[in-house]
Parts: sequence; structure tokens; C-alpha cells
Amino acid sequence: MIETDYKFGEVHQLASQIESGEERVHFKNIFSNNNGGVSLVAFKAGQKLDTHTAPAEVMVTVLEGEIEFTMLDMPHTLKAGEFMLMGENVPHSVSAKVDSKVMLTKVKA
Repeated sequence: MIETDYKFGEVHQLASQIESGEERVHFKNIFSNNNGGVSLVAFKAGQKLDTHTAPAEVMVTVLEGEIEFTMLDMPHTLKAGEFMLMGENVPHSVSAKVDSKVMLTKVKA
């Protein structure tokens, strides 16, 4: 079963679906099911997600801004329009260098 607040066949502007907040990193689910899903994450400059893992393979796409994505203790700078792939259960962290919006595409094997 798919979980979403959106209707199939409707067109939406992606980056405008989420705004960052001063107090914390914001998350918004676009859709999800048992096989994964798509989420948006919005950061204010300097906000971070500490080291964690994801129970899925992930494509991290920067829509706006610039982030430092550290995976297996190796930092990678990603800017708007860039993406990287990450395997399931890989330790990683994220830090926003500037106000940023990121799309996460998650696929469970």
C-alpha cells in the first residue's frame, strides 16, 4: 500500500513542497511503500543529521544549496543538481553548508 498526500497524475513543483525551520531539520514524505519511497529534507545553514544508517539503498539528490555528506568517514560535498548513491545500512551524516533542500530516493532490496 502506498502512503502519500499527493494524487497520482497531478503536477507539483518539487522544491517548494518543503521549507526549512530554524529549530530543526525538516522532513516530508512524498510517497512510501514496503519497497522504499521518496522524501524531502530541508536544512538551514549549519544544521546537521548525526551519524545514522538507513534500512534501504539511497539516492541523495541536492535540489537547492550545498551539503557535506559524510559516508564511511569520507566527506563529500554535493551541490544543487548533484547526487550520490549509498548502500543499505551504511553509516553516514549530513551537514548543510548553506540553506539546502535534498531529495532522498530509498529502495529496499
